[in-house]
Amino acid sequence: MRYCRGIDRLDFDLVRGAYHPDGIDHHTGFDGGVEEYIAWVRPKLELLGGTMHHIGNHLVELHGDLAISESYSTATHWGHPTGGDFTSGARYVDLMERRAGRWAIAERWAVREWTRSDEGRMITPEADGPRGRRDGADLVVELRSRLTAR
Repeated sequence: MRYCRGIDRLDFDLVRGAYHPDGIDHHTGFDGGVEEYIAWVRPKLELLGGTMHHIGNHLVELHGDLAISESYSTATHWGHPTGGDFTSGARYVDLMERRAGRWAIAERWAVREWTRSDEGRMITPEADGPRGRRDGADLVVELRSRLTAR
């Protein structure tokens, strides 16, 4: 969930924190370490108007300090300047490891199951109201600041 929030809000420290420092990621078009993954995905995400990841079924198999985690995901991507809005269905298959009491991703496979074009299907909001932010001023950040200032 930290990973999804980090990707959707462009909070790459949060993405980084979902992995161990030597964590490995396998995405469509990418294989490598977490720092290289962030360097690869960041400019792609910054071109977009937004992303929204939903996590569904989640199954974990514990094996001592190791675990296999499988999470179903639906992710929508919109607002690329040249088009290309799409939604994809995937599974995050993770090798999790507990090190010094902290569970994090040691290796992740983002297994793409399907992709659907959403080109021309997005519409503007029907009225004024709260909107998600990707610049560090999202409502969650504001609320956290309020509560920690108490």
